[in-house]
Amino acid sequence: MQNPFIWHDLMTSDVEAAKKFYGAVVGWTFEAQMPDYHVASTNGVGMGGIMATPENLKGMPPFWSGYIYVADVDAAVAKIKKLGGKTHREPWDVPHVARMAVVGDPTGANFNIMQPFPREGGGLPPSTALGAVGWNEAHVGDLDAAWKFYSEMFGWTKGEVMAMGAMGDYVLFQIDGKDIGGMMKKFDAMPMATWLYYFNVDGIDATVERINAGGGKIMMGPHQVPGGDWIVNASDPQGGYFCLTSKTK
Repeated sequence: MQNPFIWHDLMTSDVEAAKKFYGAVVGWTFEAQMPDYHVASTNGVGMGGIMATPENLKGMPPFWSGYIYVADVDAAVAKIKKLGGKTHREPWDVPHVARMAVVGDPTGANFNIMQPFPREGGGLPPSTALGAVGWNEAHVGDLDAAWKFYSEMFGWTKGEVMAMGAMGDYVLFQIDGKDIGGMMKKFDAMPMATWLYYFNVDGIDATVERINAGGGKIMMGPHQVPGGDWIVNASDPQGGYFCLTSKTK
């Protein structure tokens, strides 16, 4: 089985401010479905959420997390440990929603795994939809070790490998023969390995204007990447790092 990303969410110091910012920049609408958890939707379909930083993590900078589907969280955690990964929070249940765990790869990049509980409705927007996550990108401590881990753990297959000179290789990974993300060795300036998530928008220049108008900060770009898409890396007003991708400038 090849396991996809099925959810992305933001832990932040100011939920209402984050909702206002991302609603204006990306176009999401929000609905509070649990205390302190607000589901972000595009065209009426949930793609992720925003939640308040819990008391035991107060002071931590806001951050986005990705959730990878597994059929059995407890078995997946055992396999992650066997492959050299780490468990930061052992499996727990969100009643009527999912069982999940917070884990990390052997090179230091953290992510979540999720086993959704059966329920009516559901479904995800296609990865090409505006507001959806169109690209998942790992900046890892060791590319060979990370690729070995993720390919064995989630069954991802290797796509094109692009040489980037002194920065090393950029490895595309696939599910069902379709590119869903990329993997590279992290920049030396990055304090730790991490995952980045790219939200689809329509027109990168107009989106940059909305970021600036909303109090965000452009961290890198915008620039065009192989294949013709445009990307920009930015931080929201609370300091949460995020990325955007567009087919047009």
